[in-house]
Amino acid sequence: MREYIEERTVELAQYIVEHKATVRAAAKKFGISKSTVHKDVTERLRGINLSLAQEVKMILEENKAERHIRGGEATKEKYKHLEEMSAGG
Repeated sequence: MREYIEERTVELAQYIVEHKATVRAAAKKFGISKSTVHKDVTERLRGINLSLAQEVKMILEENKAERHIRGGEATKEKYKHLEEMSAGG
């Protein structure tokens, strides 16, 4: 594997662990696709640093379990904002 890919993979993993970040948040931060982040931290990382890969896996599983809650909160905020805009306008 090319060295820059290994470096990116480790940086992504460290970012996810330090910030408990989602794949989407990490992709945005590093300016790469969600697919690339996912492949790096779920496949490539295992061959580079197994213990870091296990930490990332736990965080991604936690994020996945909470995904429906974040989605519901975002929808709630959206409609709250729309309601405020129509009442004020």
